[in-house]
Amino acid sequence: MLILTTVLTTGALTLTACGSRDDKGTTGSTGGGAKTKVIIGVDAPFSGDLSALGLGIRNSADLAIKIANKNNTVPGVEFVAQPLDDQGQPNVGQQNAAKFISEKSLVGVVGPLNSSISQVMQKPFTDAKLTQVSPANTGTELTQGDGWKTGDKKRPFAAYFRTATTDQVQGAFAAKFLKENKKIDSVYLIDDQKTYGAGLAASFKEQFTKLGGKIVGTDTVVPEERDFNSIVTKVKRSGAQALYYGGEYPAAGPLSQQLKDSGTKIPLMGGDGIYSADFLKLNKKAEGDLATSVGKPVEKLDSAKKFIADYKAAGYKEDYEAYGGGTYDATWSIIEAVKIAVAANNGKVPDDLRPKVLDSMSKVKFDGVTGPVAFDEFGDTTNTMMTAYEVVGGKWADKHSEAYKPTS
Repeated sequence: MLILTTVLTTGALTLTACGSRDDKGTTGSTGGGAKTKVIIGVDAPFSGDLSALGLGIRNSADLAIKIANKNNTVPGVEFVAQPLDDQGQPNVGQQNAAKFISEKSLVGVVGPLNSSISQVMQKPFTDAKLTQVSPANTGTELTQGDGWKTGDKKRPFAAYFRTATTDQVQGAFAAKFLKENKKIDSVYLIDDQKTYGAGLAASFKEQFTKLGGKIVGTDTVVPEERDFNSIVTKVKRSGAQALYYGGEYPAAGPLSQQLKDSGTKIPLMGGDGIYSADFLKLNKKAEGDLATSVGKPVEKLDSAKKFIADYKAAGYKEDYEAYGGGTYDATWSIIEAVKIAVAANNGKVPDDLRPKVLDSMSKVKFDGVTGPVAFDEFGDTTNTMMTAYEVVGGKWADKHSEAYKPTS
């Protein structure tokens, strides 16, 4: 999405754009043998309806930066986080992008959460040769252009990368899971009219009908509204066996509960935008609801054990949520690009580090929290692993994982 920022929580050290100190109290600079300060920006919603996901992104990026500094991953460099709250609003994201660009020591940005916010960031970041890696954006057009549906794939912005797979993959995977695993033949389709939600719903519809499923009704909602009873009535009359919702948990939770309250005992399914503990808080009748999310559950990955332990030890108040592992990997990919750029300059930090980091992104390849991390010619992750989840006993339970590619 939506699918990966870093102020430490209360009681911990806050890193700012104007500099920081290492464990020995040395101020980061280029002189006197001290380390060169290299800033990584983090953009996500830390306030508002989507803050649960955004705070998980912020904390996970922070953790990656702390670990890199602790391990001296790039000799001579001290990484510093600059987190900015986009409030889930494109206009705020646009302002944040300008702030990131103006900070000369900033070489990359992790985020944002929302595809619609990336759409206003991509061009200015590319013009400034500033690397952007999102752990959460799934809008296919962000990497493959508006012609991707007809096979005319063209990368529109060279500075944009992501560790989340695309809506083309996620929506199609959801359709396959619902049709083949859950034996659902008829679905009512709703989206929130945003880039993420509409793209997810379109991909789901295409694959579900290819598999022989029937879309018995379509509709859109204004996600800021919370009274969905008129749409619930339509869903009930349609006889649908399931409702697929392209959007995020603040609206999906009430929509699902109102559906169940009407006596319609069918599951609501959505993408990674609803795969959150907050969906369960907003929906007292979520049992049986479904979601997809990128990658395997980090709790079941050997590669994520250290991340989980380090996150817990760091004492963050908020959970790492759906994008924690992907955010850590997104942040680490920028750190690795800095490492490559410094090594290519005989171990010294180049004066033109920002464009050098962008050039180095094509060489980034490492074993991350979510598995092998690398990017293809479009800037997309090469890892297309997806997982389907179901609410069981009041908790999200993983049901099926697969490295998925939509059928043609």
